[in-house]
Amino acid sequence: MDLQDFYAYRNDGRVLESLVSLSYRSGDLRGYLHDVAHGVSCLLHSDWSIVTISQGEMGHVIANSFEQTAIGQPVCEHQTLENQIRQTGRSLIIENVEQIENGATAGMLHCCPPEDYRCYIGVPLRTAQGEISGTICSFFREPRQFTEAEIHTVEVFAEQAAIAIDNYRLYQQQKRFNAQLAQEIEDRAQELRMAQARLVEQERLAAIGELAAMIVHEVRNPLTTIVMGLKHAASRLSETASYERLQLSLSEADRLQKLLNEILLYAKPQVLQLSRINIGEFLNGVLKQVLEMPEASERHLDLINTVPSLEILGDRDKLKQVFINLFRNAYEAIAPGERVRCEISRWADSEAVNIRVHNYGTPIPEAILPKLTQPFCSTKPNGTGLGLAIVKRIVSDHGGELRIQSVAATGTTVDVQLPIAKL
Repeated sequence: MDLQDFYAYRNDGRVLESLVSLSYRSGDLRGYLHDVAHGVSCLLHSDWSIVTISQGEMGHVIANSFEQTAIGQPVCEHQTLENQIRQTGRSLIIENVEQIENGATAGMLHCCPPEDYRCYIGVPLRTAQGEISGTICSFFREPRQFTEAEIHTVEVFAEQAAIAIDNYRLYQQQKRFNAQLAQEIEDRAQELRMAQARLVEQERLAAIGELAAMIVHEVRNPLTTIVMGLKHAASRLSETASYERLQLSLSEADRLQKLLNEILLYAKPQVLQLSRINIGEFLNGVLKQVLEMPEASERHLDLINTVPSLEILGDRDKLKQVFINLFRNAYEAIAPGERVRCEISRWADSEAVNIRVHNYGTPIPEAILPKLTQPFCSTKPNGTGLGLAIVKRIVSDHGGELRIQSVAATGTTVDVQLPIAKL
């Protein structure tokens, strides 16, 4: 292309159109730089062009005008030329490598272009802030002369490329920021939905609690009167058949009273009386009480404490209710002479203590397992179905978690995780 054609190419705006047409919204920086290198090669009709920029900790990102081919050794040789352009901050032009060999450009350049290339032009990529972020370099296999118009055009191209690359970086930063912001908004929205669900649940439970308290109160008073009458009648009757019927009525009345108490306990809002509790010492005390229960007869319990100094913040009475219920269930699941294992440990290096109660008794059916903590779900013939529901409620109120697993090979395992008290 002669000088007249070059001026026509520059003046009709097609020189920069190739750069403007590139999309910095692409997610592939190396592909974007490849298009820039290809553009400057087309501009100068060079044999090879290369774009080098710095990208934070990644070091140099290099793209060339060839179609995704390995650049090879010339890149290593180009590195010295690129460093010199960065240091001087000026364009570097070698129209004929023989001028270097003859000393014509002595003091100007201390290295040569890559082998097989006889001509070279390198231009710094200067940002709007005046910083040099990289270089655009073109190589020619034959010597040639560059006009001032050509050099100026390449420098303009480099300036626009620097702006475009800077826009690319800003766009990618903005995309990352937008993604982080969207994720934070989603996280906050999820927290808000969960908080709203908890509030609705608390309001629902409060309403149920008020209703349950009223029902329990209305039923308990006449039930107490009925029980007193039955006991009086039982003391006067001597006929075996009539006496047994009265005892059955008293037993059912006692079961009904127990159910009313558990409904009231489950439904009414929990108010925790928190204190620091050494979990090992606490469970030792609970076990002494459990051993006096009929369910513990001829059965054994092994307590293993791997974290004797751990403390939690908890309500002693309510947590005692939790573990008495779990130990009773474990005893009822095994035969006389068998053992229950209770292990206290730190939960997976987290800020929680895990109390595991394990027995090798008959496994819980898989279909029932997910429903065990729901109200009125029980595997016992005379169970109320509120024991584990109350246990889960108390554990949740302490900021903990209840997990139940049951398989034929290993029996049933109940894990209670409670937050460790802060120092």
